[in-house]
Amino acid sequence: MATTTSSQRTPVPRDRDNDYSRDAVQARIEFAREKTGSSLEHLSRYTFDPESTQGNIEALVGAAQVPVGLAGPLLVNGEHAQGEFYVPMATAEGTLVASYNRGMRLLYEAGGVTTTVLDDRMQRAPAFLFPSAREARAFGEWLTENFDDIKAAAETTTSSGRLIEIEQYAASRMLYTRFDYTTGDAAGQNMTGKATQAACRWIVEQYPDAERYLLEGSFATDKKSSQVNMLRTRGKRVVAEATIPNELLERIMRSNTEMLFGARQVATLGGFMSGVNNNGSHSANGITALFIATGQDAANVAESSAALVHAERRPNEDYYFSITIPALIVATYGGGTGLATQRECLELLDCYGRGKVLKFAEIVAATVLCGELSLGSAVVAEEWVEAHDIHGRNRP
Repeated sequence: MATTTSSQRTPVPRDRDNDYSRDAVQARIEFAREKTGSSLEHLSRYTFDPESTQGNIEALVGAAQVPVGLAGPLLVNGEHAQGEFYVPMATAEGTLVASYNRGMRLLYEAGGVTTTVLDDRMQRAPAFLFPSAREARAFGEWLTENFDDIKAAAETTTSSGRLIEIEQYAASRMLYTRFDYTTGDAAGQNMTGKATQAACRWIVEQYPDAERYLLEGSFATDKKSSQVNMLRTRGKRVVAEATIPNELLERIMRSNTEMLFGARQVATLGGFMSGVNNNGSHSANGITALFIATGQDAANVAESSAALVHAERRPNEDYYFSITIPALIVATYGGGTGLATQRECLELLDCYGRGKVLKFAEIVAATVLCGELSLGSAVVAEEWVEAHDIHGRNRP
């Protein structure tokens, strides 16, 4: 029910002394009921302490309860994730958990998914403006010569972040930079922003010739997929790969290597023609479901779902299949990972807390691979629509 328009704005109630108390939350619930006529029966019921959400939400009124399903066992042969995992997936899309579960069964019988983290970096990307292109070029040379001092200035703001590189991209009278950091077990967007601001303030004190700078010149491409991040990495760059015997594809998926490889060629060309950032099938499905379940920043799916799929039909008719995720932004510490249900979902995977983020990244990539093979097989076996008809329809 929509509220009626009045001549005076009525803001949502806040308690300036303690806005995360149960009384403050209840006051907002009653306010919303009065203003809209909605009962908020389910939104207003939750099990966590409102105080625990400070730093994660403002003007709290309740919790959105998203169904969580469990898929697995997922067998991972990683450098950080090793063994069997049961994967929590939060979604309202019928067939999604069943599809990923089917892919996990296939790859379990094939010996598991091999995962490798190739790179790990997070950026903030300031742009510096100068009177001319030559002065911008000279500044770039100065940045390179003074990297150690800039690194020291940046790292005064963080105990876990480390500045590893400053990329440079010149255009007109501007120098666009990308300050690349490792960020420990946090996703690191806020960490890198604070560190880069400290570095930039030190830079302009030492190098006053810049007309001005912008802390973010849009070259980090926050919450947007981009070619630079697919090539240069943002977050974790992870590969998941497996080799599947033809016999398993025929028995479990009712397809075969010839059908899958032919469909892969068609799909890659179709994706190229349409201009997609992903030649796979639906990496966003598994990533989003895992992100919501485990307290990740769901908007990072825009970057994290970019993927590079490669397939080969081997001489013995085995099927080699891999997916490279070049900008997987995940955390096991900080942000929403410490919230009650989100922490429990990470604990299901033994991925909560410090020292677990690369393990979690490998589990996410392995899960995505299972979903790609499952959906690809359903399409070539003409089972895709049937599966959605069985599992994906709400019935009274």
